[in-house]
Amino acid sequence: MKDFLPFTRPFIDEDTIAGVAEVLRSGWITTGPQAKAFEAALSAHCGGRPVRVYSSGTITMEIGLRLAGVGAGDEVITTPLSWVATANVIQEVGAKVVFVDVDPKTRNIDLDLVEKAVTAKTRAVIPVDLAGLPVDRDRLYSLSKKKDLRVVEDAAQAFGASWKGKPIGSFGDFVSFSFHANKNITSAEGGALVLPGEEYISLAEKLRLQGISRSGEDGMDCDVLGGKANLTDVAARIGLGQLAHLERFTRRRRELARRYFSLWERSLGCELPVEDFENSNWHMFQVVLPGKKPRDRFIAGMRELGIGVGVHYPAMHLFSLYRALGWHAGQFPHAERIGRSIATLPLFPAMKDEDVDRVCDAARKVLG
Repeated sequence: MKDFLPFTRPFIDEDTIAGVAEVLRSGWITTGPQAKAFEAALSAHCGGRPVRVYSSGTITMEIGLRLAGVGAGDEVITTPLSWVATANVIQEVGAKVVFVDVDPKTRNIDLDLVEKAVTAKTRAVIPVDLAGLPVDRDRLYSLSKKKDLRVVEDAAQAFGASWKGKPIGSFGDFVSFSFHANKNITSAEGGALVLPGEEYISLAEKLRLQGISRSGEDGMDCDVLGGKANLTDVAARIGLGQLAHLERFTRRRRELARRYFSLWERSLGCELPVEDFENSNWHMFQVVLPGKKPRDRFIAGMRELGIGVGVHYPAMHLFSLYRALGWHAGQFPHAERIGRSIATLPLFPAMKDEDVDRVCDAARKVLG
């Protein structure tokens, strides 16, 4: 049997590995010059907007909500089809989670339903760019302006994606990125928050390190309750090395996605993603299996043929935590159906063309 093909695998070049070794030898391994350099590089990618880096792409959303003034008594609208962190951060700031269903074609939040769900208590919306396909930013910001809502973009999967030629992160309100190991670029663990203005910088920095501010040689104060969410220089150096490959990584992902579309057997009855090769960064290539094909059997069958398959994501309102808040099956039929049957196929820049051929052939054998 050929080597096992995982659904994703990061590529770390030798220069980056050597750079990490230099950081380790330097004696400065926590937040320092590498983190500042990473922030500057990310800011350049985002059109010069202020960017601050953090220990995860989860805390970035939470801090985005806090900077937007969201808290107890507020409502925040989001999608049930995402990693559960998207909704958990709303609870972390004391606000109420309000789910609405997804568009069955894009699998992203249905903005028409968002508009209908707005109440006098709605303060913000968290859209998710599932698999790197951007939510319609024109419609999103038209709606947010009309309804006076703050936006915290969960762009965890969308680094390197764009909207009508503009990189995601280069415009809009708060934009949260993740650099987890399975993302298009990684810092092993980590994230970044793009800020809508320089007036947010001071609080954004204090919230990531215990609310501390410094002045002069020895001045220190704590005037806000912060946490511990700083990014280490070790992680930042990995991120800097990855950022240099972003264009190449994105181009290769698009090539692989095109090959999936050209080879996938349509008679298998799977729902394929939207064929967007201008905006999407193709973070994942996901198919929705036919209803009669149990996903667990598909995953097991593909594994037997040496192919890894991921699940991203079950509809989160059906998790025990959210059932306890009153959510239940039947409320969001599109998200529930997709969440039961969606399967993430291998897609990462180091894959060869024949790896896609191998995945498509295996799927024909398992589903045929």
